[in-house]
Amino acid sequence: MSKQFYTFDLSYTQNRELSWLAFNKRVLDEARDPSVPLLERTKFLSIFTSNLDEFFMVRVGSLFDLSVMTPNAIDNKSGKIPLGQLKDIFHHVSALIAYRDEIYEQLTADLRAAGIIELAYPNLGKEDKKYVDSYYKMFIAPILSPQIIDPGHPFPHLKNKALYIAALLCNKKNEAKNEMLGIVDVPEEITPILFLPSKKGAYIRTANLIESYLSEFFGIYEIKQCSIISVTRNADINFDDEKFDETELDFSTKMAKLLKKRERLAPIRLEIEDPFTKLSLRLADRLHLKKNQIFYSICPIKCDFVFQFDNFEKSLYDPEFLPQYPEYLSHEYPMWKQIQQRDILLFYPYDSMAPFLKLLQESADDKAVTSIKITLYRLASRSEVAEKLCRAAENKKDVTVLVELRARFDEQNNLEWAKRLSDAGCRVIYGMEGYKCHSKICLITKKDKNGFSHITQIGTGNYNEKTAALYTDFSLITADESIAADAAAFFHNMLTGNLFGVYNHLLVAPNTMKKSLLNLIDEEIQKGDKGRIIIKANSITERELIDKLSAASCMGVKIHLIIRGICCIVPGIPQKTENIIVTSIVGRFLEHARVYLFGSGEEQKIYIASADIMTRNQSRRVEIACPVFHTDIKRWLNEYLDIQIKDNTKASLLSPHKTYERKTAPAGSEKVNSQEWFMEHPPKFARTKLQKKSLFRKFFSIFAKLVYKK
Repeated sequence: MSKQFYTFDLSYTQNRELSWLAFNKRVLDEARDPSVPLLERTKFLSIFTSNLDEFFMVRVGSLFDLSVMTPNAIDNKSGKIPLGQLKDIFHHVSALIAYRDEIYEQLTADLRAAGIIELAYPNLGKEDKKYVDSYYKMFIAPILSPQIIDPGHPFPHLKNKALYIAALLCNKKNEAKNEMLGIVDVPEEITPILFLPSKKGAYIRTANLIESYLSEFFGIYEIKQCSIISVTRNADINFDDEKFDETELDFSTKMAKLLKKRERLAPIRLEIEDPFTKLSLRLADRLHLKKNQIFYSICPIKCDFVFQFDNFEKSLYDPEFLPQYPEYLSHEYPMWKQIQQRDILLFYPYDSMAPFLKLLQESADDKAVTSIKITLYRLASRSEVAEKLCRAAENKKDVTVLVELRARFDEQNNLEWAKRLSDAGCRVIYGMEGYKCHSKICLITKKDKNGFSHITQIGTGNYNEKTAALYTDFSLITADESIAADAAAFFHNMLTGNLFGVYNHLLVAPNTMKKSLLNLIDEEIQKGDKGRIIIKANSITERELIDKLSAASCMGVKIHLIIRGICCIVPGIPQKTENIIVTSIVGRFLEHARVYLFGSGEEQKIYIASADIMTRNQSRRVEIACPVFHTDIKRWLNEYLDIQIKDNTKASLLSPHKTYERKTAPAGSEKVNSQEWFMEHPPKFARTKLQKKSLFRKFFSIFAKLVYKK
């Protein structure tokens, strides 16, 4: 495509992949932040590494596919074709790997000072060596499969992200014979580290232990070089483009086949724990990789072993924090009655998920409840939500569950839960072909003397008990019948395959959400410099919405974007985005909530949503944004966004130069860490009348007991 046909203004946008890498650098920055407890810093190192793994599997994988299928496709934020984007990515990743090595070496020194010490096999004392030798012979050696590579031993399939020990070998008896490769797997089922008996905190990585035994495997060869390696494969399967036998009508059957296919996709990256060696080139040649696809590091390829650092000094960890049951809710009274009195907003992880689980439990057992309908995107492996849905079905409720089987890397877990739900009697559907269902909505229907009443729950995050303790998300629960009517229409449309339903209050992608957001921005544009927009989301990439925000900025609308990850709009560009501020918060919890705020005062409109401002969310997924009607909740959400904007401890500002600068508190002013603020100041709303009555009863009971004692 020639430049003359390219009409997008690139002066205030940036490439999404480079923006994501900048986000992951902010994650890595937490690993060097001295205010973060030491063992929490090691976790950020691991999170950075696993984030980068997924980035290569998905985003880099898709760009490789794009470079083959449509090599001249131009990115509408950077103006670059796929190969140009890949070149930029490899350059930036190399710098990030060097930065990670620097941080890893500092962390290693700090850990050593704290008594947590990694030892190499040759440096082990007699007692430790005896222990690891015994462990190796009993638990590791029997399951290893060492192999040489020659005409009789073809190059094996290297599993995605598995660890291997690769060696460059030379035949001792025949020096004229060419060098050859040797490969030993590091079994995934063995522990990644062994703590040593001689000293608490001393450990050896089992991959290094296996490496020390290479001469046993390849005794007839001279080992010239050896390294721990890993191959990353393209995992970006487009489920809807795959062709299947038309007789296979069940999408779950197709999904099971695709998951097997993922393991065989093409390599896109070779990682090696060593400086540049001839061995790496030999491996890259076998894997059909170019030099810029080889990444050398000092830091271990897999860092998840740091999560095994338990039972050390408390000062090495974050202070313990447990989600709390909201004070304004009663344990004593049924959730249904409390929700009928007022809307409820749960704020994870500061609030516990228990009130919603209590609602599901009560609904499963209440004879008057007739049906439960819910969408499920990511579930915990042990899911209380799913168990309560099974219980409801077993109690003869009409339970409809839309399970999204295409939730990347959770497909197998969702397949297993879909079967269990179906076996329990739930009606399980899998959503729309070509459109992932990413919405989070639950509708409960109850028969009463006036006909039917409803409770609707809509969230920004998954029905996942594990992530609800780690991610910041909102869960709105309401008895509003107008919201329930839209929810009922939504599930009817999902059951009949209708993406183009009409809703009175909910914004539903892919049909109406983007159009509605554009209209809401237009309403603020009409107000000129009195206009106000705050958007909190994970990412913003959608070009039409980016351009509309730029247009609003040009008309004087004050815009604050609180975007944790990818942000393709660049703020502060004169006459383009000069009224836009972009903040990113990276801290102890993963910022995951999506909130859209438009205007001020009584006319203000606020939505919580499952959707980011991304092309995929607005055009290729089923998403829901729900208006917030309750005055107290709207007031509190304004306070919440204000605290996030004031964060000067874990927040960074995006500059016009596409770099992030950490915010700092001005001299003499108060430091604000928004996440710590909410740990100390969870949402407080007026208690329900039932709760007030409950407190009165408790007081009366105590008073009566005192009188009786007298």
